[in-house]
Amino acid sequence: MSQNGQSNRLLVGIVVILLVALCGAVCVGGAAMLFLMQPSDGSVRPASATAVAVAPSGKNILRLPGAMGGGDPDTLDPARVSDARSSEYVVEIFSGLVTLSPDLKVVPDIAERWEVSQDRKTYTFYLRQNVKFHDGRPVTAQDFKYSIERAANPALASPTAEDYLGDIVGVKEKLARRAAEVSGVQVVDDYTLKITIDAPKSYFLAKLTYPTAFVVDKNNVERGGRTWTDKPNGTGPFKLKEYVRAQRIVLARNENFYLDPKPSVDEVYFIIGGGSFMTMYENGDLESVFVSLSDIERASDPSSPLNKELSISPQLNTHFIIFNTRKPPFDDVKVRQAFALAINRQQIMDVVYRKMPLLADTILPPGMPGYVEPSSSLEYNPARAKQLLAESKYADKLPDITWTTTGAGGSAAQDVQAVTAMLKENLGVTVSIQQTDFGTLINQTHAPSGNPYQMYDMGWIADYADPQDFLEILFHSNSAQNRSWSAYSNPAVDQLLDQAGAETDTTRRFALYHQAEQMILADYPVIPLMHSRDYWLTKPYVKGMIYPALIIPRLRYVSLER
Repeated sequence: MSQNGQSNRLLVGIVVILLVALCGAVCVGGAAMLFLMQPSDGSVRPASATAVAVAPSGKNILRLPGAMGGGDPDTLDPARVSDARSSEYVVEIFSGLVTLSPDLKVVPDIAERWEVSQDRKTYTFYLRQNVKFHDGRPVTAQDFKYSIERAANPALASPTAEDYLGDIVGVKEKLARRAAEVSGVQVVDDYTLKITIDAPKSYFLAKLTYPTAFVVDKNNVERGGRTWTDKPNGTGPFKLKEYVRAQRIVLARNENFYLDPKPSVDEVYFIIGGGSFMTMYENGDLESVFVSLSDIERASDPSSPLNKELSISPQLNTHFIIFNTRKPPFDDVKVRQAFALAINRQQIMDVVYRKMPLLADTILPPGMPGYVEPSSSLEYNPARAKQLLAESKYADKLPDITWTTTGAGGSAAQDVQAVTAMLKENLGVTVSIQQTDFGTLINQTHAPSGNPYQMYDMGWIADYADPQDFLEILFHSNSAQNRSWSAYSNPAVDQLLDQAGAETDTTRRFALYHQAEQMILADYPVIPLMHSRDYWLTKPYVKGMIYPALIIPRLRYVSLER
């Protein structure tokens, strides 16, 4: 989702929590978002013992585990969201010009329709005239101009504005303090907005589905000060009714929501602290729950009552080991390749993750438009790995190497430990493990002075169903997310990505992206590890619950039929 996704991201321990399958949490980018993952036992960090008691049972109250395994969102400010956990809430409270449907298509939202100029650079959006903020004030084109310019204000330091809004003429100039306004956003009248981008780009509308482009209320933002998101005046299908940190988030139905279907449930309780989600589910205190590693065997057992309530949803995400290509020794491609060939990734999938995720041999996840099934798996070859290391410029003088991870429960995640053990055994390389929290990891990778980490692990969740969300956002030399990701740079890859972005023929466009992907994989700025699958249990009286492959507004489709 982060930031990217940037977008998307840009979407954190072997990278946060293995998205449901192991339950993931977050990041960037946009969302695409970044998120970490680590084996999870299904519990959440300790909080008030009364956290569950405040989620009453009722026909129109939907009770859910906190997004991405629980824990507080990093932010509820759409312009600052770069992680999957925060995005889960933001997409329900706020909305934008366009959105993603359950089948992941870009569809009208606050804009009921739009026109595109002949040169494919100017979009004219016609807003619905019945859209109101939660407090009843009508939404106008001026609100969107304010929101985009706010996101592009360098003082806000949005981690996603450049990647998700940077195609708009004037956004980069405003971010660089060279312009006072975004010239590419023009208010024609109260319900007509023109947006001009710097070049034809097939994916531009999809980028506008990311929270960075959502509308916010100027009065709410400026009068609320630094804590304005405690009482956000959004436009989404739900309002923020209550937020008790480390305990719960309560959303209430927006009775004036402008799209169909309108929300059916009166309130949604998210429990973000207080014990085992699985226990809560089995006790009837939650309507759905993700299945962790510790519970997967009994949930998958056909003889278990839980099995009838189990659903498996492949996700549009990929988890990586990331090398900072500007930091020794990973500025040498032979070192990066040696590390990749020394890791038995299939063994980690089978033993550590109990085959819940899919082994990744590509950057794009299965199901993503443009995905091409690999003809072979990334090689595990310790002998070749040793040879490559010996051929590198760091042969016999390898510097100290530190792997930064969010860890789990006070100790490094099992997958990180398994990988470092393989590197020690197969290459004779000792990799130190440095633990930090997710927020620190994300903030440091975006530090003005540059990403300080040598190597780390993180996942990327699609923000929209387009290969650009992974390939350009994460690996183009001029991408802000890439600068905080691996700092990878290959002019030939940049050229292919630029050509693909402007290409109108879908077949040709996807072929260009595939060519770029193969070149990136051959340079090893990252090691793909896995594509997660979400394993969820859902009570039979819950209707319309969906577990989409990426983060979209989904709660308005849910009803309860006890």
